[in-house]
Amino acid sequence: MQPWKANLQDIRILRALYMRMREMTQDPVMAERRRLWKLHAALKSHQPMFLAETSGVLDECVPLSSLQCQEPWARDLERGLRDLVFRYEHVRDDYVVEPWINVGWHVIAGDFGVQIPHVRADNDGKLGSYHWDPPIKDLDKDFDKLHIRQMSVDRARTLAWRDFLSEHFGDILPVRIRGSYWWTTGLTWTAIDLIGMEQLMTSMYDNPAGLHRLMAFLRDDFMHFLDWFEREELLTPNNQNDYVGSGGIGYNDELPQTDWEEGMPARIKDLWGLSESQETVGVSPRMFEEFVFQYQVPIITRFGLSYYGCCEPIHSRIKIVKRLPNLRSLSVSPWCNQEVMADELGSRYIFCRKPNPALISTEHFDEDAIRADIRTTLRSAGGVCPLEFAMKDVHTLNNEPLRLGRWVELAREVCAEFAYA
Repeated sequence: MQPWKANLQDIRILRALYMRMREMTQDPVMAERRRLWKLHAALKSHQPMFLAETSGVLDECVPLSSLQCQEPWARDLERGLRDLVFRYEHVRDDYVVEPWINVGWHVIAGDFGVQIPHVRADNDGKLGSYHWDPPIKDLDKDFDKLHIRQMSVDRARTLAWRDFLSEHFGDILPVRIRGSYWWTTGLTWTAIDLIGMEQLMTSMYDNPAGLHRLMAFLRDDFMHFLDWFEREELLTPNNQNDYVGSGGIGYNDELPQTDWEEGMPARIKDLWGLSESQETVGVSPRMFEEFVFQYQVPIITRFGLSYYGCCEPIHSRIKIVKRLPNLRSLSVSPWCNQEVMADELGSRYIFCRKPNPALISTEHFDEDAIRADIRTTLRSAGGVCPLEFAMKDVHTLNNEPLRLGRWVELAREVCAEFAYA
């Protein structure tokens, strides 16, 4: 018996939304956006690209009260589709809608031998803080509690879900297996889950050998993790509108590798990868290199192309990060020195600017401040660096969801001032 109840009204609602999605994929603007993204990834275009994420403000863009489906699986699909329609009609950034229904493998990640329960407050369904009790209290005494994660995949459930979607919607859009199963290869987030932020920082002085042992373990675990995905043949390319890095999409003509053929499982070397270390923002470049970067390098260099950084101001460690041979794109967060980053990146890397989301979140929507912010970036990096803007980590639009699209309009207007087409 299949676990997904096919409510006829739900099916009708979803079919209408998938037909709307198919219409969006046929808009000529999508082909042009694909072309521009590929030029951008190849470092051959100076036209800035724009992305504006709705994921953190879904409650305002697509309120739960607006959903019409009844079954939980159908409501999940409906919300994603209505979000796509909202982005297409009201945000109008450079996101590309592809003519596929994607299904990811149902993968179950094992643990490290210890439990790390995150306790969250009742925050009315919105994002909020959490606390946890790190299970490794003493790096020397407790280290043997840890073991490499064991992974599993439920192939039968995945294929049944694919077939269920194909049965009801496959005549509108084809269903394919395509997905990603991790975000970052950065390691420090996991280390802090295990030992806590304070112990991570103090161990650099008090127990460097113990911390090196932990970071080597996490490196080896992630290498095992990647090996498992390759061995199980679960990987798919991420060179289309796939989310890559910490705010980009994957279009390029360099991946997968030239020996990959359509229908083959992807390999790690066929993919974009991300590494970052936001949590060590207070660590000196030398200590970052010793305790973090050297353990990230063997992982991230397995990928075909790499993206480095998220919210951390990486201008202080950029000379270290640039040693990555496959580096293509870097995050320029609100806390980065843009002039330093522009000088370091030049025309050889993508300058992925993350404007401060407070610009569109506060009570007063200050269009002059938004224009000034974009101008600052263009004066620092425009005309030299391949430039993209990613408005992300937005957690409220002050209940004015059209602000996101207005930010895109303002950014394009300012680019026109600087003679960008």
